[in-house]
Parts: sequence; C-alpha cells; structure tokens
Amino acid sequence: MPAMSSVPCPPARACCIAPLLLLTLWLASACQQTPGELSDPRFERTGTVRSGELDEISGLQSSHRYQDLLWVHNDDGAPRVYAMDHQGRDRGYFDLADAVNVDWEDMTRIPGQENDLLVLADIGDNDQRRSRVWLYLVDEPKPDDKGRYEGIQPVRNWISLRYPDGPRDAESIAWDPVAQQLLILSKRDNPPRLYGLDKDTALNAREAELRFLGEVTGLRPPEPDDRARFGERTVWVSQPTGLSIAGNQAALLTYRSLYLFQRQEGQDWPSALNGLPEEVLGPAAMQEEAVSHGPDGSTIWVTSEGLRAPLTRYRKQN
Repeated sequence: MPAMSSVPCPPARACCIAPLLLLTLWLASACQQTPGELSDPRFERTGTVRSGELDEISGLQSSHRYQDLLWVHNDDGAPRVYAMDHQGRDRGYFDLADAVNVDWEDMTRIPGQENDLLVLADIGDNDQRRSRVWLYLVDEPKPDDKGRYEGIQPVRNWISLRYPDGPRDAESIAWDPVAQQLLILSKRDNPPRLYGLDKDTALNAREAELRFLGEVTGLRPPEPDDRARFGERTVWVSQPTGLSIAGNQAALLTYRSLYLFQRQEGQDWPSALNGLPEEVLGPAAMQEEAVSHGPDGSTIWVTSEGLRAPLTRYRKQN
C-alpha cells in the first residue's frame, strides 16, 4: 500500500436544482404521499434515526463483525461515518483523515480475513460535470469498551476515478465477490450503466479509469399511477439510489421499489443484473437512498434522507 501523499482536491459540489425548487418539489410530494402507503408488508420499521446530525443519509452498510451495528453517512458535510444500532440509536462516529465529502452517495464493504474495509463512494454528480469521482477505503474500526465509536480513522487508500464515456451521476456501489471488483451503477442514465473497478486497483492505485460492464435494463419505468403517490417526483422513481450484494442476491433500491436480482450458477453479476428481478414495492418513505444486506443475507436494511428518518428492515421469505 503506497503511503498517503497529498490530500485529494475534488471540485466543489454542483447542484442542478435551486434550493427553492427542491423545497417546492419536496412539499408537493409530501402532500401526496402517505407513509406506509402501498408498501409491501414484508417491510418492518424497526426504529428512527436518532442522531440530529444525520439529515441526508445516502449510504448504509451493515457491519458483519459487530452485532447490532449499522454504518451510515450524509451526502455532504464532514467526511464522517456514523454508527447506529438496529433501532436507529446513536453509537458515535469516526472521521476519515485526509478525506473530503463532496457528494458521498453510497458505501459498501470489502471483506477481509482480519478486518473488513469500508468503501465510501464520493460519486454523486447531479450535473454530470465532474471529471473525476473518488473512493475512500478505510478499515472498519473497533468499538470502545462501551460499544461506541469516536476519533479519526486513517484512510488505507483514496483513488480518483474517471468514466470511459464521460461524467456520470451515480448513487450506488457494491462489492462483487465473484469477480472481486467494485460495481458502480449510474443513476440518471436510461437505462442505468454499470461500471467495474478491480480490487487490486482499488487498494493500491491513486487514479484509474472504470470499466464499462453493460446496462441494467430490468427496472420498471414510471407509470401514470405513480403520480398519485409521488407527484412531481414521478419521473425519478425508477432511478437507482443504492445497491447491495450478498450471496447470490443483489438488492437494488429506487425511490419507488426494492428490486431483488438472483445470480445463477456460473453467472457473473453484470449478467445477473439484467435478469428478471422481483420488485418489492416500498418502503414508503420520502427519499430512500440507502440499502444494505445484513450479515445473514436474509435481512435487508433501508433508510432515507431527512431528519429522524425511518429505519426499515425487509426479511426475505424462504
């Protein structure tokens, strides 16, 4: 692992919609959406995000080494990862050294023998103008004797990435254990575009070009009935906002639904993500942008932007 040299200097975040317009759209959708409406009964609300600092959760990762622990982050502000339990209660946080949060949009984990790596994906780009996006890889820290987290965690590696076909807005990253690579799925393309980065490059290089792996074509487009629930946000309901892979299942989150893809024997994940998914409607929160499988692979956690966001658990049926 090369030593950290200089702190990365990504460009300032660009916003494609004025704050007043964003507020207007949010209020319009809020008036037309009832929490829990049209949500699959397999979704169970387990709690509420308690930390007053978590107002724009865009990434979620369940710990596989520590029980009752979820990692989350906001999509801007401090380069900070927060810990909470399965009821949303605060368990502290840690900051990343030598990191910048321009537009963190998702996180995943790379499993290891002695420790797991958390991967923070600074890949948001509403205007699709960033020439490079960034990943930060950091060892999952251990809790103190009270089960809490604090302090600054050194970054194992940071890497700047470019797309082979120009800038993309993306909010989804996942670890592909079959090909030993990170997968990044674009958001605003129709259909979404899938890119890969191999593990060795992610761990050791400082810059790289992502590999285009194909498109994901199985997401249901917006339909007229969606307008009654989502209002002006209807055009966005099929856009991917989070991705998680566990075993032979991938969970892909959109504003409207959770899509479950199954990988067959001998199939790679780029192909599996173009199979026919199971669509699970919901959960019905305002703006779901974060999803993660639990360690057992049968539980999927989902949460949303906004203060005191609902924390929701989906249990797969056998």
